Order: sequence, then structure tokens, then C-alpha cells
Amino acid sequence: MTPEFVIPDWKVAARALVTTTALGDVKDAAARAKLRQQLPAEPCWLKQVHGVNVLDASRYSGPVEADGSFTRQKNVVCAVMAADCMPVLLADEKGEAVGAAHAGWRGLSAGVIEATVAAMDISSSRLHAWLGPAIGPQIYEVGPEVRDAFLAQDPQAQSAFAANRPGHWLLDLYSVARQRLSKLGVKQIGGGGFCTRSDTRFFSYRRDRTSGRMAAVIWLP
Repeated sequence: MTPEFVIPDWKVAARALVTTTALGDVKDAAARAKLRQQLPAEPCWLKQVHGVNVLDASRYSGPVEADGSFTRQKNVVCAVMAADCMPVLLADEKGEAVGAAHAGWRGLSAGVIEATVAAMDISSSRLHAWLGPAIGPQIYEVGPEVRDAFLAQDPQAQSAFAANRPGHWLLDLYSVARQRLSKLGVKQIGGGGFCTRSDTRFFSYRRDRTSGRMAAVIWLP
């Protein structure tokens, strides 16, 4: 690990990293240039809209509206940006495919993880998942519309909410992601020990109200 990057603690035939504030805001050209030095190719940058569209990064020709990407080709870089939302990185243990999903509460509740796994078309028992830096469960307060959105999709998501002040709950994004991945048959799930709002290594919109972005990237070497 260096100050500029967090490296996933998993054993897969893929390369992955998440940038930090030490690298800079990856919306800016200077930070992207520094990131590019660590990568085999320019990342597949998405126009993220908190949805469930997933594209094949090997066919990428410029930013399109999507919140997930995957590839089966070597040296094609999947990427998502975040600053409180959760990046989810996926890798096939045999090194045949990788994927990345941008999972804020809207995308997560709508099924962006499920859509990314489906697009990868790999047996879920072979997939490893790593949950990147996101706003943590001790501090992420949401209103009833967020809780209702999750419970409408899966009543078991109730366990990821802790009552806080009246009409508000603390939401554990990591817990929901683990539930969703487990239901898909993904057994190897790592990461999830971060809080972007309380850890100044990471950008946080909730903390700063105006915020840069980290990038989570993954590729097959």
C-alpha cells in the first residue's frame, strides 16, 4: 500500500486498486494522468447515473450512462468513481473475467450488483468480491424513502438498518452488499472495513458537501 492507493486484500488473478485523496480528484486530468501510470490502458470511464446498466469495457468507445462494467480481455481496465457510494470489485478466481459496480443506495437497491454479476456470465461460486471504501454504518443516516426502497426489494435488508432519531436510520451499505452477493452464490467477500466520511484518506460528499472522487479500478493482467 502507498499513500495514493488502497490495494484489495484478496487472492485473485486480477489487479485492482482504489485511489485516495493523496492522488487527487480523478475527475481532474492531473490525477488521471498519475493513475494512468499504474495501469495497462486508459480506464473505461462511465457516466454514472445511479442505475443498473452494465457495459462490456472491451467494447468501450467513450463515456456512456452506466454504473457497472466488466471484461474478459486482458489489460482492459474497468473503473468506477465514488465519494461515499460503494465501489464493488468482482474477479473470477480463474482469471477469466473482472467487473466493477458503482453501488450507492439507489443503484444497490435497484440491483446494480446483480446486473454486474449477470453480465459477467461466470458461475457465482467462482467469483470473489471486494467492497471498497464507502460511507460507514455508524454514520450513514438515511430517511424512510431509502429504507422503503430496500425493503421493497428484499425484506431481509431490514437487518442493515439501525433506528437513529425519529424517522431516520443508519444504513450499513456493506451489510446489504454482502446479503445480495451471498444470495447470488458469491462466497468469497472481502473489504467493507472503511468509512469515507470519517477517514480523510477518502473523498466524502457528506463530509465536505463538495467533493472530489476516488477511482476503483480492476483489470486482468
